[in-house]
Amino acid sequence: MSETSEQQGGASAPITDYDIHRILKALPHRYPLLLVDRVKALHLGERIHAVKAVSMNEEFFQGHFPGAPIMPGVLQIEALAQAAAILGIETLELAGTGKLVIFMGIDGAKFRSPVTPGCLLDLEVEFLQQRRTIYKFKGRASVEGKTTCETEFTAMIADPPEA
Repeated sequence: MSETSEQQGGASAPITDYDIHRILKALPHRYPLLLVDRVKALHLGERIHAVKAVSMNEEFFQGHFPGAPIMPGVLQIEALAQAAAILGIETLELAGTGKLVIFMGIDGAKFRSPVTPGCLLDLEVEFLQQRRTIYKFKGRASVEGKTTCETEFTAMIADPPEA
């Protein structure tokens, strides 16, 4: 499959050949804060469907909560933001340039259901709006079709901070 999106009936064909190696090229995040394991479908300029495999080995489960592990809601939002960053970086063809996608705001976050070890967390993000280098997204996380988290958020494309 071609790595570029093709037009078919007005909608873009998804990029589906997207594994962890390509994710690592698009995002600066690394373990333990890399929260996207695979991209199932990427429609450039439109939407992304990614997955986080939630394992009992996640560091945050040591303290949240011992004996009753639940993935923190803020990390679900971070996973959605990382999926959005992949969408933005790939759409703008910025992979490997060092550009960062930086969180600016979160609106209307709602947490609907807990995420526990052993879940596959589906991350669905759609592009809503752009103004210069600022982008607005709508995201939904779910497990087996049941919504766990939903929110809208804004981010910007920026150069990395100087060391």
